[in-house]
Amino acid sequence: MNIIMEKLRAIYDSFYNAIVPEQRYMAYVNGLKITLVISLFAVLLGVAIGVVVAVIKVCGAHTKNMIMRVLGKFCDLYITVIRGTPLMVQLLIIYNLIFTSRDTNPILVGTVCFGINSGAYVAEIVRAGINAVDSGQMEAGRSLGFNWLKTMWYIVLPQAIKNILPALGNEFIVLVKETSVASVIAVNDLTKNAQYIGSRTWDLIPPLMIAAVIYLVIVVALSRLLKIFERRLAKGDRH
Repeated sequence: MNIIMEKLRAIYDSFYNAIVPEQRYMAYVNGLKITLVISLFAVLLGVAIGVVVAVIKVCGAHTKNMIMRVLGKFCDLYITVIRGTPLMVQLLIIYNLIFTSRDTNPILVGTVCFGINSGAYVAEIVRAGINAVDSGQMEAGRSLGFNWLKTMWYIVLPQAIKNILPALGNEFIVLVKETSVASVIAVNDLTKNAQYIGSRTWDLIPPLMIAAVIYLVIVVALSRLLKIFERRLAKGDRH
C-alpha cells in the first residue's frame, strides 16, 4: 500500500512541477494561442488556394483554352507534390530555402507552409463539391448571359461551398493537430512549450501528456461543434 501511495505521490509531484512552479501553466496557454493562430490563418490560406486551384482544374478539364489546360496541369503537379511528400519535409524546405532571413518570423513560415499544404487537400474537396453540383446549374447560368467564370463564381461555387463546409471543418481539425510539427522551426507552439517545460523539470512525459490532453480537448470540442453545425445545415436544407 505504501509503495502505491509513493508512486501516486511521485506522479502527482511530476504533474505539479509541470504546471504550477514558475507559472508554467502560462507556457501551455501561450503555446495554445500560437497553435490556434497558425491553424486559423493556415486554413484560411488553404481555402483560398484550394478554391483557386479547384476552379482552375475544373475549367482546364472543360475548356479548349490552352492556357487554362496548362494551368490545370500545374495544379495537378502542385497537388501531387504536396500530397506525396511529408509535411515536416515541406516545412523544413520552405523555412530553409524560401525564408532565409534571420529576422524571419517562424509563425509566418508555419502559417504559409501549413496553408500551402492544406490548399492541396482543400482543392480536392472543393473540386468534389463543384462536381457534385448539378450540371444544369451551369447551363442555367449561361442561359442568363453569364460567362463560364461568372457562372462558376456566382452560381456553382456557392452551392459547392455549402455542401463541403463539414469537410472543411474536418480539415481545420486535422490542421490543429498537424501544427505540432512546427516546433522543428522553433515555433513556440503547444508542443514546443511542453518540450521546454520538460527540459526544465527533467521529466518530459508529464508536460507532453498535458499537451496531448489539450489537443484532445480541442479536437473533441471542435468535432462536437462541427456535428451541431452539420445538423443545423441539414435542417436548413430540409426547410
